[in-house]
Amino acid sequence: MSWVGELRTKLTAIDPGLVRLRLAAIGTGSMALAAGITALIANLPVTVVLLSAVLAMICVVSVNEPELVRLRVTTALMAVPACAAVAAGTLLAPHHLFADIVFVAVMVGAVYIRRFGPRGSALGMAAFNAYFFTQFLHAAPDQLPWLLLATAIGVGSSVLLRGFLFSERPGRTLVRQLHAFDARVHDLVGAVVDLFADEPDKLDGDLRDLHRKHARLNETALLVSATATRNDSAQSEESGPTAGDVPLRVLDAELSAERLAVSSERVFTAGISLSHDTRRMLLDGLHGLQAATATGTPNAMVAALLDGAERSVDPIVGETRGYGDRVQRVAFAVTRLARAIRTLRCPDQPVPEVSESHPGAPPIPEYTPSDSSTETADEATAPRGILLTTRQAIQVGVATSLAIVAGELLSPSRWYWAVITAFLVFAGTTSRGEVLSRGWGRILGTIGGVLAGMGLALLVSGSQLAALILLFACIFVAIYVVQLSPSLLAFWITAVLAILYGLIGQFSVATLVLRIEETALGAALGILASYLILPKRTREAFGEALDEYVDAVDAVLTTSVDRILGRESAEHSVELAKNVHDTMATLRTRAAPLDSPLPWRRGRSSYHRMVQVLSAVDHYTRFMARLADHVDAPGWSALCPAVDRVQANLDGLRRAVLQRDPREIRSAEDVIDAAESDASRQPDPHRLERLAVSRVLRRIDQAVCTLAEDLRLRERAQLHESARAPSGAGSKI
Repeated sequence: MSWVGELRTKLTAIDPGLVRLRLAAIGTGSMALAAGITALIANLPVTVVLLSAVLAMICVVSVNEPELVRLRVTTALMAVPACAAVAAGTLLAPHHLFADIVFVAVMVGAVYIRRFGPRGSALGMAAFNAYFFTQFLHAAPDQLPWLLLATAIGVGSSVLLRGFLFSERPGRTLVRQLHAFDARVHDLVGAVVDLFADEPDKLDGDLRDLHRKHARLNETALLVSATATRNDSAQSEESGPTAGDVPLRVLDAELSAERLAVSSERVFTAGISLSHDTRRMLLDGLHGLQAATATGTPNAMVAALLDGAERSVDPIVGETRGYGDRVQRVAFAVTRLARAIRTLRCPDQPVPEVSESHPGAPPIPEYTPSDSSTETADEATAPRGILLTTRQAIQVGVATSLAIVAGELLSPSRWYWAVITAFLVFAGTTSRGEVLSRGWGRILGTIGGVLAGMGLALLVSGSQLAALILLFACIFVAIYVVQLSPSLLAFWITAVLAILYGLIGQFSVATLVLRIEETALGAALGILASYLILPKRTREAFGEALDEYVDAVDAVLTTSVDRILGRESAEHSVELAKNVHDTMATLRTRAAPLDSPLPWRRGRSSYHRMVQVLSAVDHYTRFMARLADHVDAPGWSALCPAVDRVQANLDGLRRAVLQRDPREIRSAEDVIDAAESDASRQPDPHRLERLAVSRVLRRIDQAVCTLAEDLRLRERAQLHESARAPSGAGSKI
């Protein structure tokens, strides 16, 4: 494939469905529209125009409603708290003390109403930003009518552009995200190609690249499934799968790609030597997969390329003599992925059934935990006792009150930077460790933004047109990265401020350095409040995430068994499997602050190790959900005892990790053997289907028991150390 095609494929994968690009374009366009309309109405002060533009942007980036109707309503409703906050802030502006007290109350309320979901979060952000800008712009009471008009224009511009003129079309977004998913598969296959093509001294780097691309594939698969769920009646314009079919087909392709990555990694970590002919056949098959998943490849050509990929590995698939089991599994994975891609791109063909008897269905995917991680959702369920939003509202009240006082002591004219930081470090966090990470990230982003902003401001100094173009370009990028990283957002917003100060003739290095100081002050006060005021220990937050994860796995196993045994089930196992993946992402994020950042400090009993093993359980659980759609075994009585034991072991592991009332963890090998023995006596194809189910259960149980053994080893080591301590002390006396 040419470098142009490769570049096009990579660009397709960067922003699945062009969601971030649309958001940035609409946000920037809303700002320009609101500012333009406000400026044309009358000869208004620049502060009024600025308020209109900023509120338009806030309305775009703060609303996260999945349905178009709810998005329109929520965005329109933002005018209510925004106007109320503008009125209160403007009327209280001359009364500094009362204005500060009400400001703290507005911020506390903005955090508190997050408990009402995306709409509550959006309304809270509208009130906070509207009140803040009245203080920042030193609004005068005689400007109140114009400020209210500017608020309405800002909100209206956002509703018009995002809710009507450029509203999201889920069907089109789904098509784009499917192309992005293909591109992610293409990248993952490319990483596997590098494993087979590169020299042995590049193995470590190639494996890191493989893990990173595997994580990105998982993220994109979740996005596609979420869009398809919102678009049940949509029909793909190019690839044609109905939205109801998409999650199942994407899951099949995702698991097949994971299988290819894992089996290939095992070949090289085991040090297996490949002959020239074997390597060539595998590379030919992989290149066929790459070409088939490249952006722009027509469906008619895709079928031919996938057929060629299967034919390339047929000699390895057909017999193992001279190749070995691990090498044959890679060939199996190539064939399976080719069939999964064909089913996704050509939906008129049936979803491939899981069978271990033919080359298209290798043994149940083995899982090799990696260091990869995925982006996490900001939403979290309420902890036990005091609700998360109540606790954080109190913490924000204390942190922002201190930030107002300390910020004014540091700089009476720029105190608001400290307050904003103290407020924002709590967004999307659930524990003090996450607040600490977000605070440091915001400080580093601000420092980088100051350095970049000074360079950009000097670059366009003397040219207002160039400065305006660069200003809107930086705003566009800031909105584009808002869903990726708070640090990057702080970076680009700081760069915007530097250019803005240059435009109005107030640019100075001292002002930008002051921004760093105020940001550090606000972050420190936010972190301090999270540690001292109703603190949520990071391990406690991790425990809550582990509870949610185990419950999600339990629900998938229960629903899958119900479907296999022909019982009625309220929910689909594949839909529940997405929840397992989401809770695993949350668990991974909660564990991040707990472990040492130094790889050589991570032992077999560390949180890092725990996340690795539980990622394997996530993998097998989702595969179990996939199997449940193809296995029909109403008389398989031996299945229930096996699943019950696996679920009991998983609950026992949870209790051991969280140091609750312990329960015995006994390997389920005996009951799984009984289920497998019963399955082996069934005629084909029922025998193969049931064997696949029993082997998935075995892999889940093995992962759980492995982690339980690691925990027992840690306890023994701790007991050994405690036993040695008194004797050591006595020898010194």
